[in-house]
Amino acid sequence: MIIGLLKEIKPNENRVALLPAGAELLIAHGHKVIVEKNAGLASGFPDELYKKVGAKIIQTAAEVYGSADMIMKVKEPIKPEYKLIREGQIVFTYFHFAANKELTQAMMKSKAICIAYETVQKADNSLPLLIPMSEVAGRMAPQEGAKYAEKTMGGRGILLGGVPGVEPADVVVLGGGVVGQNAARIAAGFGARVTILDSNLQKLRYLDDVMPKNVMTLASNPYNVRKAASRADVLIGAVLIPGAKAPKLVTREMLKDMKEGSVIVDVSVDQGGCIETCHPTTHENPTFVVDGVLHYCVANMPGAVPFTSTIALTNATLPYAIEIAGSGWEKAVKTNNEIKLGLNMAYGKIIYKNVAEAFDFEYTPVEEVLN
Repeated sequence: MIIGLLKEIKPNENRVALLPAGAELLIAHGHKVIVEKNAGLASGFPDELYKKVGAKIIQTAAEVYGSADMIMKVKEPIKPEYKLIREGQIVFTYFHFAANKELTQAMMKSKAICIAYETVQKADNSLPLLIPMSEVAGRMAPQEGAKYAEKTMGGRGILLGGVPGVEPADVVVLGGGVVGQNAARIAAGFGARVTILDSNLQKLRYLDDVMPKNVMTLASNPYNVRKAASRADVLIGAVLIPGAKAPKLVTREMLKDMKEGSVIVDVSVDQGGCIETCHPTTHENPTFVVDGVLHYCVANMPGAVPFTSTIALTNATLPYAIEIAGSGWEKAVKTNNEIKLGLNMAYGKIIYKNVAEAFDFEYTPVEEVLN
């Protein structure tokens, strides 16, 4: 199989989907790897490293799309790429379809085989290809919150950890999953007073056991969310429903009770966001203000730390890429339930129910597209 590696063109996206070491392994398995010129440069992996392991450097994205049987990316295709994707071509990347109707319709039109990192799921319901980036984004969220809480960045001018004689900031984390746990630990490490909310009481019991003493747990319901938001200096949205839009836990009305200059960091924004007033921003223009509350809603936070993020991501994706390339997507789907759950679309049909329901599109059971 010919595997194509692309240079990401989403604004300020510096990650790459395959390390030279990964290319070497795919080549050792009998595949051909073609790499768009400078695809790995922003992550710290120049073309020479890919050449040394036997990959071929290609000048343009159009040539890569035109030759590859399977495309490996980090972020979803954007408009200039839609017309380059071929029927039956495997595209293995983060899609987050439920938050993007235009992308969903474009991929349906392309009739490509869309395997989404974010819905590959293990038997224990964990999301192995989302976890590494959730860990990165979760650890970055308090860091960004702390930065934008500074007066010079538009915030209240509050130090998360306080100092002797001055109380620390209140950090509220919505969601106790991978993002939320990592965010809470880092915020606690800063010395903040942290509250983490989740609707799963069993998870809250676990978090109560393992979190530092300056982390409190709270059952998530509209009353508690409203109350926690009103005292937050930094509010972190960390809610995820696999393959579906995030629920809106913080409404526009709740912002009126929040502190002037408080900061929202909505890590859920790539799934539509769990804050009603959020919309995707970029690393170039990361923030906006609504009702006196600073919003940071960058949809690809890990792209700011591409060296760390690329290694973490490709450590997780490579075994699946090797299996898909070696077996072909149909056999991989039939024999590996984790990859089966990653299949979101095939030949213009939506295979993943949450995506179909997001836009009231027709859902097709996976068995109907398999030979």
